[in-house]
Amino acid sequence: MNSNKITFLLLLLFTSVFGQQKISVEAIFSGEYTAKRMDELQSMKNTNQFTVLNADEASASMQIDLFDFATLKKVTTLIDTKNQSKLLGGIDSYTFSYDEKKILIANNTNQIYRHSFTADYFLFDMVSKELTKILEQVQEPTFSPDGKKIGYVKENNLFIYDIASNTNSQITTDGKKNAIINGITDWVYEEEFSFVRAFDWSKDSKKLGFIRFDESQVPEFSMSIFGKNLYPKIETFKYPKAGEKNSIVSLHLYNVETKVTKKVDLSQYNDFYIPRIEWTNDANVLSAKILNRHQDSLDLLFVDGATAATKVVLNEKDKAYIDFVDTDNLTFLKDNSFIWTSEKDGFNHIYLYDKTGKLKNQVTKGNWEVTEYYGFDEKTNTVFYQSVENGSINRDVYRCSLDGKYKVRLSQNVGTNAATFSPNFQSFINTFSSTTQPTTYSLNESKTGKQIQVIENNEALVTELKEFNLPQKEFFVMKTEKGNELNAWIMKPATFDPSKKYPVFMYQYSGPGSQQVNNEWNNSDDYWFMMLSQQGYIIACVDGRGTGYKGADFKKVTYQQLGKYEVEDQIDAAKVIGNYPYVDKSRIGIWGWSYGGFMSSNCILKGNDVFKMAIAVAPVTNWRFYDNVYTERYMRTPQENPKGYDDNSPINFVDKLKGKFLLIHGSGDDNVHVQNSMQMMEAMIQQNKQFDSQIYPDKDHGIRGGKTRIQLYNKMTNFIKNNL
Repeated sequence: MNSNKITFLLLLLFTSVFGQQKISVEAIFSGEYTAKRMDELQSMKNTNQFTVLNADEASASMQIDLFDFATLKKVTTLIDTKNQSKLLGGIDSYTFSYDEKKILIANNTNQIYRHSFTADYFLFDMVSKELTKILEQVQEPTFSPDGKKIGYVKENNLFIYDIASNTNSQITTDGKKNAIINGITDWVYEEEFSFVRAFDWSKDSKKLGFIRFDESQVPEFSMSIFGKNLYPKIETFKYPKAGEKNSIVSLHLYNVETKVTKKVDLSQYNDFYIPRIEWTNDANVLSAKILNRHQDSLDLLFVDGATAATKVVLNEKDKAYIDFVDTDNLTFLKDNSFIWTSEKDGFNHIYLYDKTGKLKNQVTKGNWEVTEYYGFDEKTNTVFYQSVENGSINRDVYRCSLDGKYKVRLSQNVGTNAATFSPNFQSFINTFSSTTQPTTYSLNESKTGKQIQVIENNEALVTELKEFNLPQKEFFVMKTEKGNELNAWIMKPATFDPSKKYPVFMYQYSGPGSQQVNNEWNNSDDYWFMMLSQQGYIIACVDGRGTGYKGADFKKVTYQQLGKYEVEDQIDAAKVIGNYPYVDKSRIGIWGWSYGGFMSSNCILKGNDVFKMAIAVAPVTNWRFYDNVYTERYMRTPQENPKGYDDNSPINFVDKLKGKFLLIHGSGDDNVHVQNSMQMMEAMIQQNKQFDSQIYPDKDHGIRGGKTRIQLYNKMTNFIKNNL
């Protein structure tokens, strides 16, 4: 008999004899309760099909499989690594050429920062079935639309690989680490504007638009990498903290035929960002988004591909800030009119503009947010999108006509729904989960949303988890003493007795536009909360003011004073919870990671009469230490807003510490630097405050690798049990 089956039967026997089966940290972080997924699901563009990256454990191979959207039947395997084992060991990711006759396959990936990496690349010709290794340790290789060339970046310079001749041509030569970057973004753009590839092909494949970063004047940050050698090494990179100098960015046009590069004149702007470039459907017009440093004014520029002349097509302003990443949707239609999303009426909605930038109509309207734009079917004049119209903690898939009429809710179940549409928009794969249902994949038709077929429902996981008698999240709206109505959930032990008094452990993140109170399936933290609940704790989570999906006013109330209203709301929420008859108000703790760590640190200090203990993982302790794109978006610069920085940084309030405090950080965190925790520790030491701490050598912001997460969560579990 299979050893896994024996283990499962023994667990069932144990449960029947001794009661509820217990969750463990080791099982959580070894992936035992992970739902099955459809990895690297990509919808084709030229045929009504999709691909999925599958792994065959028996043969230790990986394959890209092609499926038919209409029937869900497998059409063929496009490539299998077991047939290419001498050349290709595995598949990390893949992209198709525009005609979908070639595949670019990444292997031997080496991570740089959150999104960026170098990798080796292989070209697979689906007609000849020939696989060729073409590039080693490069970044962001991208097919030209005609499929004849591949643009890429190596060591901060931009290159073009010609497929037919198997030759490389170099476009830029001045690339240098910590000085000049061509065609990819610097650290802060990657982290805060969520993109790496800063070049784009024109639709006729004759031009490349690219951004050049001169980061020579950006201050450097250095951190020790301890490793296992006799001497640590120093990693140094450019990191612009709040109020400090940014990279000087410039926009360039390269003509592939003449090999001439033109610089676009942007002298009308001062101290600005270029967070996106994209060629329009006119092969001679490049679009560029220009954002001022305060991030309250955004221009959409059209750039002439021949002359490099510019024209402002659209300008958007905001009294606080433009939430660029969350509202970043730009789609050019055949006539070069374009679809755009904006919060300008107070909620994120879809708008249609003509090619000159004149507003034609607002497509979606209402006191709810569009959370994802999926696409436009020009044959039926239909827009497809995801929104929170069915409640801010839920996500649903909708369609409507371009004039906003004939709206249809396509998703069938209440929870979190997302869609991958077929190329002809006649059907879609719906990804659904809720707090009670693991991720389910189904094929649905796009006219009414009717389910055609279930692809995966994770039934095996549902069956396994039944043996645990797990607690469930109870969603509700909490009204605080100040009258604020906040989304919340509470998780009580499965053996809950209302006559008893329970300790409460609160979880939050609280960052601008974020959401932790949402109706979707468990992540690893949720399983950890269930484990704590099995040990007699009530877990609670409250999304305070500043969080997302309830409109711009609710989100942007924290502008220029991050940590003020968010901390007030967590303290007020703890007071409400503390008055529940089944809660021991003397035993309330709080925990968070990153922004959540900033919050839990503030709460144990400013709410020292409410919270008994707190855990802060990788916290910002002073916003002066964090990057300028993120921080200044919400706070402006320290020079402009010193009080906003000082009044809400926990490092300035350590004298108020009464409860038990655990401070955790990775020494290799390139995002929230360990400097934050070191200076927090020093401040507490000089106030003679006792605290606990843990530094994870060389670990980044995610603090993972090997058994790191297991050790981390066991440490936090023990701290909770000893102090709450």
